Amino acid sequence: MSYTPSSARLMKNTILLYFRMVLMMCINLYTSRIVLHTLGVEDYGIYNVVGGVVVMFSFLTDSMTASTQRFLTFELGADNKQRLHEVFVTSIHIHVIISLITIVLGETIGLWFLNEKMVIPPERMTAAYWCFHLSIFTAVLDVLSYPYISAIIAHEKMKSFAYIAILDAVLKLMLVYLLLVFDYDHLILYAILYAGEKLLLRSVYNIYCLRNFEECQYRWFFDTSLFRTMASFAGWKLLGSMAYVFYTQGLNLLLNVFFGPVANAARAAAYQAQTAVGKFSANVQTAINPQITKTYASGQIDEMHQLIFKGFRLIFFILLIICLPLIVETPAVLGLWLVEVPEGSVTFLRFLLVTLLVQRCYGVLITAVSATGNIKRYQITMGTLTLTTVPIAYIVLKLGGTPWSVFAVHLIIVIITNIVVLGVILPIIKLRLKDLLRYALMRCALVTVLSLVIPFAIKLMLDPSLPVSILNIILSVVCTTLLSLTFGLEPEERCLMKNKIRGLWTRFQK
Repeated sequence: MSYTPSSARLMKNTILLYFRMVLMMCINLYTSRIVLHTLGVEDYGIYNVVGGVVVMFSFLTDSMTASTQRFLTFELGADNKQRLHEVFVTSIHIHVIISLITIVLGETIGLWFLNEKMVIPPERMTAAYWCFHLSIFTAVLDVLSYPYISAIIAHEKMKSFAYIAILDAVLKLMLVYLLLVFDYDHLILYAILYAGEKLLLRSVYNIYCLRNFEECQYRWFFDTSLFRTMASFAGWKLLGSMAYVFYTQGLNLLLNVFFGPVANAARAAAYQAQTAVGKFSANVQTAINPQITKTYASGQIDEMHQLIFKGFRLIFFILLIICLPLIVETPAVLGLWLVEVPEGSVTFLRFLLVTLLVQRCYGVLITAVSATGNIKRYQITMGTLTLTTVPIAYIVLKLGGTPWSVFAVHLIIVIITNIVVLGVILPIIKLRLKDLLRYALMRCALVTVLSLVIPFAIKLMLDPSLPVSILNIILSVVCTTLLSLTFGLEPEERCLMKNKIRGLWTRFQK
């Protein structure tokens, strides 16, 4: 059966995911503000760095989740229901094994690192132990949820995804309320409540999938060949996942070792903001990923290339619209968001946002490579380059580098990696460099250069103040949006967007 990629379905799914994202972003930014204020800078830093030790062991999960989503989506594109069930059951078995490995690694190596290497005030060690063990419990819940989340995404049921996000948002608000009401060690209480919220959310994902997707009905099945195929695919993804976890949490641990929990709090605040911004582009990525895989599975290579160009541009422009004003007006934004801005957060966030812009739009190319199943060379190249981030950052810090220097090292490595891996990716997906330049990269570069004019002109001509910052943000968003629509999109994409906006306006008037 031939799969038909749909711009209308892509737009609908993207809108639904944006509804989910806006809700989650507002809730997350609000709750993180309250949590930082309630815990204090030091305890907030302790929670994030202790949880980061557990996250370091999640590289197995990240690689297997990508494998599960790829195989489920591929079989949906090929319309093979029996194989679809076999893939899902096999993914359950693999994720149970990963859960056991996470527990063993966390309670041995992770616990040793917590006791011997981390900089934590002695009077807060008991609370740190609570956070650590509950973080392992939460990580296991996440691992066991991923096959069900992958099934929802593969079926493109983004409406349900949005509804579950509403529940997640409500639970997070309840968590913050309880944190303020109960007079107990706030760090321990927060860890307990967060673990409880994750447990309830995991149950909801399971129940939804069991009721709506036939392949999620568990029946014992074990095929050695399929197990090896999925594990082999995940094995090559493992290098990239390990590199990602190693540099994100490795940099966090370096900040703790060299500068203490306050630097971790600054990094956590900046990372929270970067994550919120990144979710804007992640919605397009989540909506377009199944279509890229399904078009490849049905042999429609030209259609896959068009989806790549479209996704590349949309992701970059959405990020640029948000990132540019935030980069220019970071002090004002963080001052409005947080009760107390940890020292260093402004510089950290600027580096993280630029890195996000450079890195995230390549996601559609990675999805296309994953659809082919031929990921060995890409993963080796990308993983090897990325793994150099922490050693180089360590050397820079030993030579007297400042906290922000680790983020500068990361940005430079990302730029080099993106340039190098293009030579590996493009032949695999049968895409010409000149087409990528013409339909994606050059348009992104043009819009970026033109978008810089107004915000930097305002910064140079007007004295800094809150009204000036707000004006600059508004003008930057409007101008970048208009430039993206004018120079970034294809005529049919602009037409489709106009029709969608006109339709929404007509409904609103009724």
